Amino acid sequence: MKHFYYAAVIAIVLCLSMSVSAQNYNGFKASVYITSGDVSKMTDTKWLESAWAEITKGFTPDKVYIETYRDGRYTPEAALIAAKKFFKSKKVDFSGGITFTVTGDGKFKTFCYTSPESRAEVQKIAEYTAKHFDEVILDDFFFNTCKCPECTKAKGDQSWTDFRIKLMNNVAANLLIGPAKAVNPKCKFTIKYPNWYEHFPASGFDLGAEAKLFNGIWTGTETRNPDADQHLQAYLGYEIFRYFDNIAPGKNGGGWIDAGGMRYADRYAEQIWLTLFAKAPECAIFEFSSLQRPLGENYKGAWQGTGTSFDWKELGDSPTIAKLAGVSYDVANKVYSKLGNPIGIKSYKPIGSVGEDFLQTYLGMVGLPIEMVPEFPFGEQMVLLTEQAAYDKNLVAKIKQHLKDKNSVIITTGLLKVIKEELGDIVELRINDNKGSVDDFGHFGKSDKKITIPQVYYYTNDAWEDIPAIDDGVTGWPMLMQARYEDGSVWVLTIPDSFAGLYRLPAGVLNRIRAVAGPDVPVRLEGPANVSLFVYDNNTFIVESFLDEPVTVKVVLDATTGSITDLITNETIKGQKTPDARIWLREAKDKNAFEMTVKPHSFRAFKR
Repeated sequence: MKHFYYAAVIAIVLCLSMSVSAQNYNGFKASVYITSGDVSKMTDTKWLESAWAEITKGFTPDKVYIETYRDGRYTPEAALIAAKKFFKSKKVDFSGGITFTVTGDGKFKTFCYTSPESRAEVQKIAEYTAKHFDEVILDDFFFNTCKCPECTKAKGDQSWTDFRIKLMNNVAANLLIGPAKAVNPKCKFTIKYPNWYEHFPASGFDLGAEAKLFNGIWTGTETRNPDADQHLQAYLGYEIFRYFDNIAPGKNGGGWIDAGGMRYADRYAEQIWLTLFAKAPECAIFEFSSLQRPLGENYKGAWQGTGTSFDWKELGDSPTIAKLAGVSYDVANKVYSKLGNPIGIKSYKPIGSVGEDFLQTYLGMVGLPIEMVPEFPFGEQMVLLTEQAAYDKNLVAKIKQHLKDKNSVIITTGLLKVIKEELGDIVELRINDNKGSVDDFGHFGKSDKKITIPQVYYYTNDAWEDIPAIDDGVTGWPMLMQARYEDGSVWVLTIPDSFAGLYRLPAGVLNRIRAVAGPDVPVRLEGPANVSLFVYDNNTFIVESFLDEPVTVKVVLDATTGSITDLITNETIKGQKTPDARIWLREAKDKNAFEMTVKPHSFRAFKR
């Protein structure tokens, strides 16, 4: 009995010590990527202690990634050994990291993977890293954009996309994973993908094959500002993780953000929150030295001091990126463990497909909770299909089967233009290069500016206009329309020529689109654009505003839900009866609407 007692005590102590060292937050890990330049300094223990002390004034990372190679330079072995020793002493987990870039002309320059010298160097880097680490993550740059004479010759008659995909799959298996395991059989490789997922195949990224080839994948959730660099919308930070998670369930290890292009501190906080709202198990920050960077008053948003989710005052007298990260993690920590698995409107994006680039992220910014999936999601009441879906040569047959099963699809005008002939067996629609300039949407409201849209032509009574788009009160075209087929419906959503036009649509138009598109989701948003909705399978949801001023919105739930409770403040909001806007295909039933105000660049999380 005495031996059993001592064993039990020891086991409890070990479990407690393991849990403390493994994780500082409720359900997720916070980590930091350290580039070769900083790792190379880590033989200087005085500098390292000082840098670490400065960073941990903001937060204590659960894990670090120690880079062995970047931009043509190896991290000295002595520095790798010193870094590992230091972080082990701090009870911080660590893995290796590689960035396959070479010095160039100011733009990122990848290896030439057809060159014998470059191929030998890739293998050397892999073997060097495997010698020091059992786990290794590859930074964004395991792709190929080289068009040197050797590459153009090797490409031959293939497309650049086909050539590069075959080349990089070969490199991964034979120059990276194989040689590394020969040096260290325990070595596991994770590939971290960048945020520009629409354009992966052209650079040799093969999401489908690599998700199986590598031990794990990671997701670039950095979004910065929508009008700079890559023009990526904030919602991408959530949606890209969800898509990768659906491609490789259980293998998507985390999201990755940075401070690049940040104009105000809230944008950095939003990157962390969106990564974690997608239920990433880990959020990594690129990179070590950036965390020590001071934050001047120019990063303080004009809305600060109004009770926003991120509060500048929490940074103290000497704001740094590390303190900003710590405050942001603390805010997310209040809700993360209370959220279930994300759910949303299923949007079919075959792996490797292109078309209407990043459109789902714009739709997410107008309040549609999107869940991109790599296979056609039979069984859903509604499936959202953009031009990307045309990559599937059997798409129309799948649509027809889905409709026969008494379900519906909502297709975009981009997809309609590509498949209009094949779709003719279901509904005859015409779309060409004609444009309309509209700002009037009938009883759904008016926009502040004209929006340029493609014109969809349909046969009267074979299809019906649901939301009109009227040009100067004279003529118009459907913004949303419906055509029945057996017991299902095909809805066509008109996408403005500039996706930013979606943000100019009046709330009445957006409310109707949300109602039609979301019968599979138990929560619906009503209000203007630039407010997003995140829904989970355990009766929780989040409303997040990306606006610079407070916004009043409603969430619509089933009539049996009488109240909702704020997960942070415990405030209760009572519902008000409202007619069901989902009158198609079913008898209308009353719903409950819950009105709330959301502060600028803030979120509210609820339990229903």
